[in-house]
Amino acid sequence: MVDLSTPHAATIANLLTEDRTFPAPPQLARTANVTPTDDALLRAEADADHVAFWERAAERLEWAEPWHTAHTWAPAVPDPQDPERLTVPRAEWFAGGRLNVAVNCVDRHVAAGRGDKVALHFEGEPGDRRSVTYAELQREVSRAANALTALGVGRGDRVVVYLPVLVETIVITLAVARIGAIHSLVFGGFSAEALRFRVQDTGARVVVTSDGQFRRGAAVPTKATADAAVAGLEHVEHVLVVGRTGEQTPDVPWTEGRDVWWHDVVGSALDVHEAEAFDAETPLFIIYTSGTTGRPKGLVHTSGGYLTHAAWSHWAVFDARDDDVYWCTADLAWVTAHTYEIYGPLANGVTQVIYEGTPSTPHPGRHWEIIERYGVTTYYTAPTLIRTFMTWFPDGLPATWDLSSLRLLGTVGESINPEAWVWFHEQVGRGRAPIVDTWWQSETGAAMVAPLPGVTTLKPGSATQPLPGISVKVVDEHGTEVPHGSGGLLVVDRTWPGMARTVWGDPERFRDAYWARFAAQGYYFAGDGARYDAEGDIWLLGRVDDVINVSGHRLSTIEIESALVSHPLVGEAGVAGVDDPTTGQAVAAFVIPARPPAAADDAAAWVAHAVELTAALRAHVAREIGPIAKPRDVVVVPDLPKTRSGKIMRRLLADLVAGGSLGDVTSLQDPEALTRIEAVLAARRSQQKETVQ
Repeated sequence: MVDLSTPHAATIANLLTEDRTFPAPPQLARTANVTPTDDALLRAEADADHVAFWERAAERLEWAEPWHTAHTWAPAVPDPQDPERLTVPRAEWFAGGRLNVAVNCVDRHVAAGRGDKVALHFEGEPGDRRSVTYAELQREVSRAANALTALGVGRGDRVVVYLPVLVETIVITLAVARIGAIHSLVFGGFSAEALRFRVQDTGARVVVTSDGQFRRGAAVPTKATADAAVAGLEHVEHVLVVGRTGEQTPDVPWTEGRDVWWHDVVGSALDVHEAEAFDAETPLFIIYTSGTTGRPKGLVHTSGGYLTHAAWSHWAVFDARDDDVYWCTADLAWVTAHTYEIYGPLANGVTQVIYEGTPSTPHPGRHWEIIERYGVTTYYTAPTLIRTFMTWFPDGLPATWDLSSLRLLGTVGESINPEAWVWFHEQVGRGRAPIVDTWWQSETGAAMVAPLPGVTTLKPGSATQPLPGISVKVVDEHGTEVPHGSGGLLVVDRTWPGMARTVWGDPERFRDAYWARFAAQGYYFAGDGARYDAEGDIWLLGRVDDVINVSGHRLSTIEIESALVSHPLVGEAGVAGVDDPTTGQAVAAFVIPARPPAAADDAAAWVAHAVELTAALRAHVAREIGPIAKPRDVVVVPDLPKTRSGKIMRRLLADLVAGGSLGDVTSLQDPEALTRIEAVLAARRSQQKETVQ
């Protein structure tokens, strides 16, 4: 953890300058869901009464009963019984109001006569395809809801879903919500250990998995992993198994009486289900943080407030239109997919694409094929994938694929480097499509800081401004807002409906992690660094834990990475602080080159490549943001350790250099990335030893 008590802790150094701007296209400024005139009115309304603003947003949903109290908030304050302790904060939105989340996402569109509209275009990694209308989705969700009820699942019970991106994954998620149970989705590539933690922590009654999944061109069995995860857990009554890979993963392990096939229990269930309305504060799902720092936290989101925030922000930020074909590329277990691949888009009745597999299978152009095939209009993805595309297509995207249907692009997960932003805009958006760079977290539920495509002048690398109804500040360690041009800590200084309500089973941890630090001001502390530019737009600087303190100067990893990525020889970069006897910490840069060495399987070849690049990259960083940020070490690697959501686990880079324990790595997208990096570091140390001798 960075020591914020040092004299330099008030601000994070603001070193990188980006002057390019992209105004909203005139046509979009006239026709967008939120125009400049609308934006001014919305912000004025929200500043006058932010609760009333969100009440109007909630009216976009279908409520079985209206709420009697729009919002109550009890912040963390000294406990009258024990002034040394803080109370646990408590929020409610739309209390007394009753609704059914699944009805809002499916049934109401069918009732309005839009049942024939395609809800989902599914593309499997092997090439199988299926389109599902809203009427078909209603029948499938009803069957699954009836099947869950027959398995003994009721209101408040937990269901853990361990599946890849399938139609069935969305169906079971909506079915759990429909009956008032609580779902927790787990990435289908997680280990048995990571899955077991989530099953055990939630006390799940049912686990939903598959016989196998398709990943990187191969059928991989998964049922045995689920079995290992639930072994000995008496609260797990059933394992519901989707048949996905069939004969390609034979010999599925089976426990009679516990395990049931999807096609048996869901396929035979009635396709009509009478949905009950639930109170707005009924828990909807538990989403686990990635575990990049310590034990993962199970964040609890409730129904009415979350769906209000998800639906309104999707409509406003993505300018959702009736004729859109929307594609969010996130795995369904990531919070981005909960909000902008399940609940937000379906609440707004759009057509969307879901894709099961990896972007490089069977070739690196798979995503562009999918965009062309379905006429995707909105493409929302992670900066890490954009940077990967830059290494796959170092000379730019060929004109092989027709991407002319794209009208809007979006990014999420980490700050996007300016050069990656420009590449995305020029190569994928063909210079026409605005990019909505969204900042939010599992804890916030939905977007907090993001451009509005018909309003905002875009700046590559900046998330720009808080959305209407949201208030965000950059403050120093005392909670005082920093001036424009300065950096500090990002806080939310006003409540919002999508906010997580607690950490499952540990409300004190919820208080301590997010509300204790600025309890005197009542701020939510996001854990991220940020800066204002001269015009007051917000630039994210990465996790505060990732800030590097070089000779008392607190440097943002994001800014140094952005400088590295702007060099034509660099495809992607991860930066970490490492111990240094002179400066306290030094910058270690791990770089994926735009073009790998010819002998890519030889660790020594990567070390030799680093020798060629080091001087050029050190000089480039010094020129871009100043000598203080020059990397002491440049390590050229084939991979970076990333979570499934695309975040670089920078603490692992520092641990690898130090040779210390790596701790929890269960959330890594590809654990083998660590092995490949370790091989390069070992070859590097061997070469250094030979040089000394």
